Amino acid sequence: MLIGCPKEIKPQEFRVGMTPSAALEAIAHGHSVVVETKAGAGSGFEDGQYEAVGAKIVDTAEEVFATADMIVKVKEPQAVERARLREGQLLFTYLHLAPDPDQTRDLIASGATCIAYETVTDRNGGLPLLAPMSEVAGRLAPQVGAWTLQKANGGRGVLLGGVPGVGPAQVVVIGGGVVGTHAARIAAGMGADVTVLDRSLPRLRYLDDAFGSVFKTRYASAGNTAEMVMAADMVIGAVLIPGAAAPKLVKRADLKHMKTGAAIVDVAIDQGGCFETSHATTHEDPIYEIDGVMHYCVANMPGAVARTSTLALGNATLPFLLALADKGWKRACAEDPHLRAGLNVHAGQLTYGAVGEALGLDHVEAEKLVA
Repeated sequence: MLIGCPKEIKPQEFRVGMTPSAALEAIAHGHSVVVETKAGAGSGFEDGQYEAVGAKIVDTAEEVFATADMIVKVKEPQAVERARLREGQLLFTYLHLAPDPDQTRDLIASGATCIAYETVTDRNGGLPLLAPMSEVAGRLAPQVGAWTLQKANGGRGVLLGGVPGVGPAQVVVIGGGVVGTHAARIAAGMGADVTVLDRSLPRLRYLDDAFGSVFKTRYASAGNTAEMVMAADMVIGAVLIPGAAAPKLVKRADLKHMKTGAAIVDVAIDQGGCFETSHATTHEDPIYEIDGVMHYCVANMPGAVARTSTLALGNATLPFLLALADKGWKRACAEDPHLRAGLNVHAGQLTYGAVGEALGLDHVEAEKLVA
């Protein structure tokens, strides 16, 4: 199989879909790899490193898309990239289709087979290709939130850890999963007073057992959520429903009860965001203000630390990439139900129910396509 890796073109996206190490592994399995020139530069990988392991460097993304049997990326294909996809081609990347009807329609129209990192599962019910980026985004969230809280950026002018004689910032994390746990750990490590809200009592018990007094936990009832958000200097949204649009847990009307200059960091923005007032921003222009509350809603937060993110993502995706290349998508998905869970689009058909529900589109079960 010819595997292609184009350069990412989403604004301020410095990650790359394949490292030279991944290219070496694929070539050792008997496949060919073609990489767009400078695709890895933002993550610290030069063209010569790819060439040294046997990959071919080409000048344009058009050459990659025109020749490759499988396209490996990081972020969802942009409009110009979607127009280059063709029938029978395999796309392996993050998609986040539920809040993106335009992308969904274009992928269906392309005839390509599209497997989304974020809906691949594991035997424990986890999301192994989303987890590494969730870890990165969770750890980044308090850092960017602390920056957003600075007065020069429109924030309250509150130092996360306080100083002797002055109390720390009040940080509320909505969602106790991978993102929320890492966000809470880092915020607490920075000295903030942190509370994690979640609706799963088993998860709350786990967090309490694992972290003790490092941060507090509370059940995420509507009343508790409203109370905590009102008192917070920073609110981190970390709620995920796999493949589906994120629930809007904080409404615009709630903002008027928040502290002026408080910071919202919406890590769920890839799935539409869990604050009603959230809309996607970029690293170039990351924050905006609504009703006195500062919003940080960058849709590719891990791209800010591209080297770490690329290496972490590559470690997770490589076994699945090799399975798809070695066996072809149909056999690989037939043999592995967890990889099959990543199938979102095939040959003009939507194959993921949560996306269909979010966008009002019909779908076919992936199991029927690989039977």
